[in-house]
Amino acid sequence: MAIFASCHCGAIKLEISEAPESVTVCNCTFCNKRGALWAYYTPDQVKISVKPEADAIYSRNGMNKHHHCNVCGCGTFSEVPNWVDFKPDFENPRVSVNVRLFDDFDIASLRVDHIDGRNLW
Repeated sequence: MAIFASCHCGAIKLEISEAPESVTVCNCTFCNKRGALWAYYTPDQVKISVKPEADAIYSRNGMNKHHHCNVCGCGTFSEVPNWVDFKPDFENPRVSVNVRLFDDFDIASLRVDHIDGRNLW
């Protein structure tokens, strides 16, 4: 069953192929300030519709591309490598989606995994 998500103004819309089994809270300096709950998908599991004027990308180190809406400011999704044994796997990228943007979805029903990104990265 597809899950739909959007930023507050609707300029960025996402269609995700399935509900996540869990969400991730990361305490790295970026995620902590953003306040997102992340669910990870392969690129083929996420359809992204973005009005060109709305897409803004932040990348501190060039490895992760964090997208947010340039109109309403919501943090929407990120393009990231898969991480295996604390090393980036660029051959298997993932899309991390901010689950707080899911429409009509019970976030409280999901398991929450915590990552100590502040000390790992």
